Amino acid sequence: MALSASEEEGLQAGAILLLALGEDCASEVFKHLQPKEVQRIGERMARLTTVADDQFDAVLSRFDSTVQSQRSIVSDTGAYVSNVLKRALGEDKAGLLIDRIVQGRDVSGIESLKWMDPGAIAELIRNEHPQIVATILVHLDRDHASGVLQSFEERLRNDVMYRIATLDGIQPNALKELNDVLSKVLAGGDRVRKAPLGGAKTAAEIMNFLGTTAEGSILESIRSNDADLAQKIEDQMFTFSDLLKLDNKSLQRVLREINSEQLVVALKGAEPEMREHVFSNMSSRAAETLREDLESKGPVRLSDVETEQKAILKVVKRLADEGEVMLGGGGGEDFV
Repeated sequence: MALSASEEEGLQAGAILLLALGEDCASEVFKHLQPKEVQRIGERMARLTTVADDQFDAVLSRFDSTVQSQRSIVSDTGAYVSNVLKRALGEDKAGLLIDRIVQGRDVSGIESLKWMDPGAIAELIRNEHPQIVATILVHLDRDHASGVLQSFEERLRNDVMYRIATLDGIQPNALKELNDVLSKVLAGGDRVRKAPLGGAKTAAEIMNFLGTTAEGSILESIRSNDADLAQKIEDQMFTFSDLLKLDNKSLQRVLREINSEQLVVALKGAEPEMREHVFSNMSSRAAETLREDLESKGPVRLSDVETEQKAILKVVKRLADEGEVMLGGGGGEDFV
């Protein structure tokens, strides 16, 4: 997925700063980052063999200025955030959030899996009961869970996805089963609340990262058991063709985040209507260049097309989460 200019600048500056801080300080910083953040900045650090003096000085100066400008607003920010969340959401709804962002506890008990390769996770859990596998996967990022599913054989993948789609929450006794599989799940003691995980929307979000062949097989399998559920999942899935639902301003915003080669490959497998929608939201010169690139581009493997289309969908979802684009979902007034 292409990074915006500001993200690219921040990543470069972060990598330079961590290299300048030394191993001890850098390791402490990494402890506070998410797995994907560690991977991204670590890869950038590994590629930085030399840095120009003026760039190095600029990064350190910027960091020093930022530190000097920081002010403590409240004496106990953890307590402050906890109280605000409880007042806004109530004890039950706020509890899980407080555990995650304030107390830093491993609520799901499977945080370690977020650092593992999807294939390694698949090997670890493929022989567990499909219900256990489903319960594990709903705790992972959607694209991460999709990677695990792709490592399963078709029958298991379909079964697990059906269970994810019919999962309406995780009860404490289900988490105790996970304890046997992953050694520790119920961090923070016994809970009486049910974590709102799983369901048709979760299944749809995971399937968005699967290829069209797997999507069709899963939906067909679920439809044979529950036609209404399959329709609910299908309604909430966000596919490349759904870019047609973006208004012109939103699509133009998305196109600014995508490099030309990525767009060419993704559009090789798109319908003419989709191509025209893209052309109409570009300058005449850019549209003409894209047309020429599409015509001159030789045959492209379907897997490559799907990879680039999924990468573009990730951009759209990120921008939607940031409130910069909005696309009406299949679930009435919901948006993705």
